[in-house]
Amino acid sequence: MAQHELRPYRTSDLPRLLQLYKHAVQSQCPAYYSAEQVRAWAQHPWHSDGVANAINAGFTLVNPVEAGSPALAAFAVLEPSDRLSLLYCDGRWSRQGRSSSLLAALEAQARHARVLQLRTEASQLSRPLLLRRGWQIEAPETVLFAGVAFERWRMIKDLAS
Repeated sequence: MAQHELRPYRTSDLPRLLQLYKHAVQSQCPAYYSAEQVRAWAQHPWHSDGVANAINAGFTLVNPVEAGSPALAAFAVLEPSDRLSLLYCDGRWSRQGRSSSLLAALEAQARHARVLQLRTEASQLSRPLLLRRGWQIEAPETVLFAGVAFERWRMIKDLAS
């Protein structure tokens, strides 16, 4: 796995992370979701404080496009400490190991915090990556997101071993 620079989130990153979230959805999700679903998902940070609140409250790591750059390629959040809350990578920077680097760092943080098991709700896009990284599917579920139905998977990863 390629190693990518990761750094802790700074509050000044929030506007860039919200744009990154939108671009990640718009650039990667059309292959997995309808146009209506992509539209609803991409606009979510501007219709709810949930994304910003998770970023600000959680253990958030960001991945600059290149070392020292203010431009950001990806980010991930543990919120609370046993839940992968957000994992987003702009499509221009996908398939380079950035999300895997973020996941490895979050898993290390969770182990350091003595978390025994991580949980998440995975999209169609993130589910294959999580399965490759040793996560297991607990159950599929359908949820309404901005009034639009989405299928996702509740997943867990044992950190005790």
